[in-house]
Amino acid sequence: NYFFVLLIFSFHACSTKKSKSDITIEFVQDTLNVGYTYWWEESGPFIGQCGDELSLVFSGTITNLQQSSNEAGPLYNSQKGTVEINEVYKIKDLGDNNYANQKFITTDCFEGLDLSIGDKVLVSCYDFEDNYTIPGGKSILKITDLNDPLVASIRRYIDTNQNALQLKKDVGLWAKEGLGGKLEEIIKCAEEMNSKI
Repeated sequence: NYFFVLLIFSFHACSTKKSKSDITIEFVQDTLNVGYTYWWEESGPFIGQCGDELSLVFSGTITNLQQSSNEAGPLYNSQKGTVEINEVYKIKDLGDNNYANQKFITTDCFEGLDLSIGDKVLVSCYDFEDNYTIPGGKSILKITDLNDPLVASIRRYIDTNQNALQLKKDVGLWAKEGLGGKLEEIIKCAEEMNSKI
């Protein structure tokens, strides 16, 4: 009888195992300032020939957008905005500058994104010089809600250690965001790596 109870318990424990992207956060009312690597040539969740490692991925709601300014000088037009984080899907440990459960992020790369306060967004960050960074517009994508197909797709990508082969059927979905070609590029890389094994 004891064995049977143990068996049921262990089965239940296995069936409730969380995926990598299922991260529970106890948010603190604080803001993380995320830099903008405006000089990077690529942006979005699929950069680099074989898919550079994502550092911080989350969905949230835009709570503040300031007017565009030329504060950044001749380099780029900046538009500062704030996103209230709803769910976090990936956190890469950056040591001293690690994400520390902040409820809000602020960044100045909203220029030209056609986003409004109240919009839900999916945000993909990388790291540069031990800090989180957003490399431009395709890294902040408008979504309908937390169940948006883009969220499901990026979570599958994270859960499989960024195995692009798992996103083959999602190329059309990402193509709507202008990212289909980039996804195909990293899928091709993954196929070539697999053929060498």
